[in-house]
Amino acid sequence: MQVNWLDHVNLITDKLDETAEFYKALLNLERRNAPPPLTPENAQWMYDAGGKAIVHINSVDCPRAFDREVEPGALTGAVHHVALNCSGYDELMERVGALGTAFQLNTVDSIGLRQIFVSDPNNVLLELNFFGD
Repeated sequence: MQVNWLDHVNLITDKLDETAEFYKALLNLERRNAPPPLTPENAQWMYDAGGKAIVHINSVDCPRAFDREVEPGALTGAVHHVALNCSGYDELMERVGALGTAFQLNTVDSIGLRQIFVSDPNNVLLELNFFGD
């Protein structure tokens, strides 16, 4: 048994459209309706260029196989951030500027890493990693 990669991140929100548009605008992810029995009103999935649904966005009233209380916009328990390996640093910085969202930069010179930290509309912290880019 081995872990191959991070499959997806699931966000519960009371800002479904705003959240989907944020991920589309910032990360150029493609917005699609989630598969049935979910509906366009309670779930949107965001796809990467390879056709993988990497961010699942669900409304607070969306049915879930494993349900637990979630407070949108509040801290997410032990999850500090979601990290994504990215490319196209300059293009992403232009998108951050166009969105007018707050961000923080960090570099780890010893491994050739540049990072952009930004929060989505639900206060989920994203760590966007650029290796050698």
